[in-house]
Amino acid sequence: MGCVLAISSQVARGHVGLGAMIPALQSLGHESIALPTTLLSNHPGHPIAAGQQVSPDLLQRMLEALDKNGWLGGIDAILTGYLPTSDHVRCAADAIRVVREKSQRVRVLVDPVLGDEPKGLYINADAAVRIRDHLIGLADAISPNAFELGWLTSRRISCEDEAAEAARSLAPRQVLATSVPAAGGLIANVLVQNDTGEVSVAEVPHKGKVPNGTGDVLSALFLGHGVRGADANLAFALAVAGVDAAVAASAGRDELALIASKEAWADPVPWPVRTFGKSPHEAD
Repeated sequence: MGCVLAISSQVARGHVGLGAMIPALQSLGHESIALPTTLLSNHPGHPIAAGQQVSPDLLQRMLEALDKNGWLGGIDAILTGYLPTSDHVRCAADAIRVVREKSQRVRVLVDPVLGDEPKGLYINADAAVRIRDHLIGLADAISPNAFELGWLTSRRISCEDEAAEAARSLAPRQVLATSVPAAGGLIANVLVQNDTGEVSVAEVPHKGKVPNGTGDVLSALFLGHGVRGADANLAFALAVAGVDAAVAASAGRDELALIASKEAWADPVPWPVRTFGKSPHEAD
């Protein structure tokens, strides 16, 4: 198993940000080091929330302490999530560079938490630009939702073909696009492997309103299964199945029921995936 450095938000209650990533990673047997960019009582989608950002200076000092203790050389992967300001993005980029100096094997997955439909951007605009222009290029893989993929590429993403085309315009070796509209009222997850040209699609039923944190879980499971040795398509199929199981177990709840449903999502039957070449229509 491996060790993963995760950089994202932290809530006191619920399973979003690090509160979703860390259980997912640990369920796969990985050790984790968590750096919180924001501390919150709960997800701000609830009626009342309290908290504040963790200063980038403190995060930098924490990273330096971890380095001086000799722990950064043992990191196998890095996962970044919610980075609210450009200084937080800079701190995450510094962390990636420092760890890569110590280990060339490290895998980096950037979940570019920018916004969603219909709200649009919900982080500082300068931070969004820095994620696009500086952080994405450091990643081996990214996991944007459809809105984020469209924002990163200045394109409209309304179907699987458009998601695949947009993903090919980005630098990372793997782009996992989520929440992509699909035919028949389905929602698609689209994995594009830019090193091979392969495209994989996993379609799931549209479940309407679901608890927050599914993107965090998907990113952590995709990365975590990969660190365990699964190839990209298997990691993708297992991650999609895991999120579907977690969502099903959380019906009627205001937060993901990750702990109660661990057996269902940590080791699921892989989700059916269609794999083909340049376009999803090539499978038709």
